Amino acid sequence: MLKILYIGSENSNSTAYHRAKALNRLGNPVKILDVSKNLKKQLSHKIFGFLNYRTGYRFIRRDVETTLYSKLEKNEHYELIWIDSGELFGPEIILALKQKLKCPVILYNIDDPTGKRDGGRFRSLKKALTEYDLVAVVRKETADECINLGAKKVLQVLRSYDEIAHLPFRNIDDIPQEFRSEVAFIGTWMPQENRDVFMLKLIEMGVPLSIWGDAWQKSPNFEKLKNNIRGSAIYGRDYVAAAQGAKICIGMLSKGNRDLHTTRSLEIPFMGGLFCAQRTSDHLDMYKDGVEAVFWDTVEECGQVCLRLLNDNVTRLQIQQAGMKRVREMKAGNEDICKLILDELNSLWKNY
Repeated sequence: MLKILYIGSENSNSTAYHRAKALNRLGNPVKILDVSKNLKKQLSHKIFGFLNYRTGYRFIRRDVETTLYSKLEKNEHYELIWIDSGELFGPEIILALKQKLKCPVILYNIDDPTGKRDGGRFRSLKKALTEYDLVAVVRKETADECINLGAKKVLQVLRSYDEIAHLPFRNIDDIPQEFRSEVAFIGTWMPQENRDVFMLKLIEMGVPLSIWGDAWQKSPNFEKLKNNIRGSAIYGRDYVAAAQGAKICIGMLSKGNRDLHTTRSLEIPFMGGLFCAQRTSDHLDMYKDGVEAVFWDTVEECGQVCLRLLNDNVTRLQIQQAGMKRVREMKAGNEDICKLILDELNSLWKNY
């Protein structure tokens, strides 16, 4: 049992919050400290927010430090500091935390902090890599680059579902009709990702598509897509209902990040959805194509797969059930991944 200071989001819909709760379920007392909550002006302002994002938050370093230390009570004792994402923290803050609390500090990041997509967003994080006792990331390229940037110890892990937040409905009849669909995509429209073009092509092929997500009104193809957009971003039990309530659930990778799998790759099969996504080496390592999930290389293949499975109830249900079984065998829940990281830390306690 470890007393853990968890620096991450307090938003109950966030993946960071789910991980903190998983650590707690493993028997560790966890205090969540959300620094960003007190920095809304600096982080979300139309001009200053963009500037801070692009410069790695270096101009608000003192604001971050002040907010962090104001939330730490005097004489608090912890055995581990777990920082989720870490983009706000430079090396000075990490070093000061270690000196003040005298315990290991780990970084857990599921983005692509050493990639090119986000410009200078992770500039402070990259400078701080040398101060972390352990860095946990989700792709081999990131792991290698973190080592090259001076990280002492790097662990590559899978992304994860949450054993509680993503638990499927026990009875399919309990899923509200408003979240049932033939083929679903649950995700945000992003500029330059061409998701709207992909979805429009599926619709033109006759795929009965339902979309839930934010920012689709910004798409140049919104007028052609609007009848298929069922709602904005969904979370919690609504998210589970939409994934489980679809006969097929499409997962999309981010072209900007070097992703070969995403959290949806684990969450959708765990929630009881039939996972339909791009054919990548990660996905093929995770699931047998056509047996535990279905994969495609082009939008045309995706559409053909969807239409075929919608007309083959037996095969579709077999794949859906096999996917649910497989993802549980992979031990890729938040509790599993958190335990893996904590086990990796065992060798570090002697230094404190």
